[in-house]
Amino acid sequence: MGLFNFWKRDRPAAETPAPQMDIPRDIFLEDAPKPVNADANIEMLNRFLARNHETKGFDDALINPDITNMDENVEAIRNEFHRTLKTVRQFYADFIREIDFHIDSRTRRGMVDMVEELRMKKEIAQTHIARIDEIHADAQKGTGEYQGIIITYTRGFKNGLAAISHHNILTKKF
Repeated sequence: MGLFNFWKRDRPAAETPAPQMDIPRDIFLEDAPKPVNADANIEMLNRFLARNHETKGFDDALINPDITNMDENVEAIRNEFHRTLKTVRQFYADFIREIDFHIDSRTRRGMVDMVEELRMKKEIAQTHIARIDEIHADAQKGTGEYQGIIITYTRGFKNGLAAISHHNILTKKF
């Protein structure tokens, strides 16, 4: 045994990693929001508004039936709504700036038909911005589709609380 083998002699093999626990992450953690791509448009906002917030509220109540949990989740929905609104509005503002550049450039080159198509696309984008601004104004007042999101979430949460009570208390025989 050489001098350097002396140090290796009584050392245990590399420690084995601790066993992984089989905890279902999807119950306790939501997936991170997907990054926004350049195709953000009015459909992104419509998908958000059309999501079933009542089911989410019900499921959240079953996971953590604390009313502060509901309040925090309502605030998270509000924040996600406003982020989505800003993202979509910014997309259209940038798109209109790009269209304006093309309109100016194609006008200088005498491309009349192309300029008319670009103006039509710009009008469509402007109607989408008007729709976004209308949704935003309603949200500022707490009305419209925005209010529906909050109402359906809280209704679902309260129904989840009722389901817990029904399951744990009302179905017991005494």
